[in-house]
Amino acid sequence: MKTICMYFEIHMPNHLKRYRFFDIGTDHYYYDDYENERATVEVAERSFIPSLQAMLEMARTYGKDFKVALSISGVALELIEQYATSVLDLLQQLNETGCVEFLAEPYSHGLASLGSTESFVDEVKRQSKRMKQLFGKTPKVIRNSSLIYNDEIGATVAEMGFKGIMVEGAKHILGWKSPHYVYSCAHDNRLALLLRDYKLSDDISLRFSNTSWSEYPLMADKYVGWIADMPAGEDVINIYMDLSALGLYQPLESHVLDFIKALPAEAQKRGIGFATPSEVIAANKPVGPLEMLHPVSWNDEERDTSSLLGNCMQRETFNKLYDEKIVGRILACRDRRIKQDWDRLQASDNFRFMTTKDVNAYRGIYESPYDAFTNYMNILGDFLKRVKDLFPDTVENDELNSLYTQITNLDKDLEVKTKEIARLRARLEKYEPKEEAAPAVEESPAPAPAPAKKAPAKRAAAKVAEPEEAPAKKTAGKKATSAKKAPAAKKKPAE
Repeated sequence: MKTICMYFEIHMPNHLKRYRFFDIGTDHYYYDDYENERATVEVAERSFIPSLQAMLEMARTYGKDFKVALSISGVALELIEQYATSVLDLLQQLNETGCVEFLAEPYSHGLASLGSTESFVDEVKRQSKRMKQLFGKTPKVIRNSSLIYNDEIGATVAEMGFKGIMVEGAKHILGWKSPHYVYSCAHDNRLALLLRDYKLSDDISLRFSNTSWSEYPLMADKYVGWIADMPAGEDVINIYMDLSALGLYQPLESHVLDFIKALPAEAQKRGIGFATPSEVIAANKPVGPLEMLHPVSWNDEERDTSSLLGNCMQRETFNKLYDEKIVGRILACRDRRIKQDWDRLQASDNFRFMTTKDVNAYRGIYESPYDAFTNYMNILGDFLKRVKDLFPDTVENDELNSLYTQITNLDKDLEVKTKEIARLRARLEKYEPKEEAAPAVEESPAPAPAPAKKAPAKRAAAKVAEPEEAPAKKTAGKKATSAKKAPAAKKKPAE
């Protein structure tokens, strides 16, 4: 039976305010509250609220015949709780229907999976805990920011105990393979991979209202017909998109929500069901591993990370943000403001604003990618200074700590080598023949008695007695004669 797995991401950018060099060290509040409130309210009213209301209506109408998956970044959740609480109310109502599965993702919706495994794990755990608090269930499936994935990320996710992860079905990765099967991670087969069908997904999120598109207008019966006509065995159809596509990218006037609401009825006619990611994983055994050496994502035509890390500005920002020493100090600190700023500075939108790939890309409050880079680096410089000030001794004594570590390591190496030398000496002594030491010369003229059968002892005794029994210039032959007579002298004490 063919199954549709429909998933929507709920995320919104956190806008930073204009920050100048003269603000550094004096003003540590980095956010444009006016723009954040305006943008959150706008996307809530135009997209999130009507879309969630439509899903709630579908869940009540079709019951278990309609299923959907949602993921919400921690930063988006903070903005919703602050400026659009009605969205949270709808999410709670949708959760009560039992037709939705909430997924895990990085709290910041950032790039920690590429920059710091330790930070990535920490973020996913915090977001999962928040989902448990709000909706009563701990997520079993994860989606990474922008569906970024490679084999190493998959191994980390599997080690965390997740059953599956959402992945972009990039053509350059799949080759002749189909995205309509469940695959497994190449580095850990415990993790299932659910691959997005980017064509069917983009037909809704990018092309639905395009009047020049050859398939315009797209109707629900035609769309479900495409799914029904897929080859036998290709039974898992994953349709993933940003929730803001419904109402924001594809305006409500295009009747995109009417299209979404008509899908379950058309699917029922053709014997096609809906399922959550966990249900898909439970019902379908992976057909085999899928290797992904380099990161893939759902961004742009290339399906890679070039829109986020493609130019030198983005890479410099990324390297400074995820410096190993900085990340370690942030994770160790208990400063709530530092933690909050860290989450919001990681958001992937900060990197997207700097892209030079698309001149028409959305840039928030910035006029150009260079403007976005300059403002972000000013803020990041101030933030990094605050982080270093939390651990002044660590910062000042970095070289000393490094030297101390080297000395400690040398001491450990020396200790190991000393033990090895002692072990080798013991082995040599075990296999070397033991020689008996010659007895010392006594003052009395009689030599010390020696056992009759031990030739080495006789020779030793003969050598000791030689100075008294033979002249200094005796020949070697005469020495041998005196050595033979030594046993006869032993009879004297016996008589």
